[in-house]
Amino acid sequence: MSELERKSIDSVLAFHGAPTLLGVKCANLISFDMCEGTIAEYLHEFRCRLSENGLTAVQLCRCRERALVYIYNPKILTAWLGMPQVQQFLSEYGYTCDMSIEQKLRRLSSRMSCGSFPHEIGAFLGYPVRDIRGFIRNSGKNCLLCGYWKVYENAEKARQTFETYDRCRGILFDRLKSGLDLFQAISKEENI
Repeated sequence: MSELERKSIDSVLAFHGAPTLLGVKCANLISFDMCEGTIAEYLHEFRCRLSENGLTAVQLCRCRERALVYIYNPKILTAWLGMPQVQQFLSEYGYTCDMSIEQKLRRLSSRMSCGSFPHEIGAFLGYPVRDIRGFIRNSGKNCLLCGYWKVYENAEKARQTFETYDRCRGILFDRLKSGLDLFQAISKEENI
């Protein structure tokens, strides 16, 4: 993989995945406009180098020249998916409590198709269940706030969360601008 390809992937990951990469959010879904071989090579390196930071990544979907990569923190994701309201919501879509994260992600991947996302994707991204249900009820319209997701309840709390995510993005980009690669930038200790 060329240095230019690596920097491009690092930038996309930093921009769209900063809250997860810095341990604030359970997961992010990132779309790459790259060839599959490049993404597969990078994901292998990503999983190897960042597993000690508690992060991993899987390709959930590939359509034409785009790959959808799900990066996540298994510990944070397990806690999130274990919450009763999240379990109840996911059970409506065929996810059971006894399924492992890997099994749930395989099911999610099988339900995805080009240009279409199953409603439960929001639960896998850490969105509040009430907002996911509001999105479904309103067909994505009439939200109180639109940011990292469409908010239908508790706009002030969501606004604060969005600001935290923005801070994560700023911190990560500052680290990249200082000359660190993505792996070094994520490993650097600093409060968010």
